Amino acid sequence: MSWLYLLAAGFCEVVATTVYRYSEGLTKLWPNIGLIVLGAASLYFLHRSVSLPGGSAIPVGTAYAVWTGIGAAGTVIVGIGAFGEPADALRLGFLALLIFSLVGLKVVTGG
Repeated sequence: MSWLYLLAAGFCEVVATTVYRYSEGLTKLWPNIGLIVLGAASLYFLHRSVSLPGGSAIPVGTAYAVWTGIGAAGTVIVGIGAFGEPADALRLGFLALLIFSLVGLKVVTGG
């Protein structure tokens, strides 16, 4: 269950960074409200992933690395797919390396 919480935290992070694009420098009310709500949800789910009882919690260092990695990789993917950001071979290669690293952390952490 802790990994599902962590995935939810990462998803909220990606959506928050996408909403941020529409805040126009934090000057638009509704995108700012969305950013605050999504940011709070992201932190809540991150907290849940590291604080489950019974030994099922993810170590804080691993959870933080995966959370930021999901946010970074997801934001790059959304940027490429929705906003026409560059998708050159090096960028995609490093993105693949990041995703491979996140999967590796999951494998070595277990759960």
